[in-house]
Amino acid sequence: MTATVLESMRTALRGPVVGPRDSEYGRARAIYNAMIDTCPAAIVSCADAADVVAALGLIREVGAAAAVRGGGHSGSGLCLVEGGVTVDLSPMRWVRVDPDARTAEVGGGSLLSDLDHAAHGFGLATPAGIVSTTGVGGLTLGGGHGHLTRKYGLTVDNLLAADVILADGTWVTASESQNSDLFWALRGGGGNFGVVTSFTYRLHPVDTVGVGITAWPVDAMREVLQWYRDFLPQAPDDLNGFFAVLVVPPAPPFPAELHGTKMCAVVWCHTGDPDELPGILARAGAPGPPAFQFTSPMPYPMLQSMFDDLLPTGLQWYWRGDFFDRITDEAIEVHHRHGAEIPTALSTMHLYPIDGAAGRVGKDDTAWSYRDATWSGIYAGIDPDPANAETIRRWSVDYWEELHPYSMGGAYVNFLGADEGQERVRATYRDHYDRLAQIKAKYDPGNFFRANQNIAPAAPG
Repeated sequence: MTATVLESMRTALRGPVVGPRDSEYGRARAIYNAMIDTCPAAIVSCADAADVVAALGLIREVGAAAAVRGGGHSGSGLCLVEGGVTVDLSPMRWVRVDPDARTAEVGGGSLLSDLDHAAHGFGLATPAGIVSTTGVGGLTLGGGHGHLTRKYGLTVDNLLAADVILADGTWVTASESQNSDLFWALRGGGGNFGVVTSFTYRLHPVDTVGVGITAWPVDAMREVLQWYRDFLPQAPDDLNGFFAVLVVPPAPPFPAELHGTKMCAVVWCHTGDPDELPGILARAGAPGPPAFQFTSPMPYPMLQSMFDDLLPTGLQWYWRGDFFDRITDEAIEVHHRHGAEIPTALSTMHLYPIDGAAGRVGKDDTAWSYRDATWSGIYAGIDPDPANAETIRRWSVDYWEELHPYSMGGAYVNFLGADEGQERVRATYRDHYDRLAQIKAKYDPGNFFRANQNIAPAAPG
């Protein structure tokens, strides 16, 4: 990337263009996961869709590799490409809510906090993640699950339309009525098909929710997980609860005597009457009294941002994931063993429920191929110290390797590591992979968008 090319980019774009010799380069290439140390030749910040078109044209002209960054939360670091160009959408943070239609148009660089805040002003929300600093783009294109999934489905189940810049610079809208094949692929197929400059979502009446945390000593995990696996799938869709293994952080609402303790817990969200949650949990039949329980009505955006301060930008991350349709006793033994060996204070395992409304969507209605799954699991090694990078990676990989035989074979695409190989990508899309490859061949035949969990274009004929 010569100085002449960088200057051409700066001339053509409204947004800033940063190269390796610029003083702000270190900040510009930094992403959420500090374990990633990728050095692109340029970071191109796009102020609008016209900037994206211009950036893609210049990248094609010089023959560089391209990556796309929305919120920069990619655990695998695929929003950067070594020696290539990162198309940074972060300046495109805007939300327009139509409260009468219950829809929201959202810029491609927006964060969940932007969407949550704007929609909450009208008592509305859509299912999307559990950390508000996550970008809407990567989360949505991967499928998207969160606190509202059992009630209102995946994020892609609530996607109504997307504006997309294709590899050749063409601008298109994808929806059920326009470019419907592309719309199908965008709902779970990742960043393989273009740069999405705006999303339109369906919103639902969500205002104040019942929030709860119920925690037990990690030694009780066998009994707690056995109860959880049987209780939650039978619970009404209004109740969502993800299971976690964690080291209790030194922060509210946890009391000081539990700080630093290894525990298993369920984080609850109740979309019915928020005052009903304590009674629901009292009748849930959990095994023995918890060591800690907290319940409170809470504005939905407050729940969404509950973990933001605990997990700021700049930590070391390594994660693996899998889908599960059941949690066997044998799998529980694996959870118990590795949960008791959490290597650092921030490392964790989560099981996110993806049944309820999400499980009632047709298997072939979107690119997300695991409608028969009940949980999306993640084993995340996290720590601020680079010296612990191998320790947290080893714990995550060992956990995954021992538990994978009890899984369904694939994973939420946003939980795949960059080092897991093409067979894992195929396993994630199952029998949808070939259809996705055909759509890829139509919209990106040269595989320009390959800095992702890549779906290669199908061969002609």
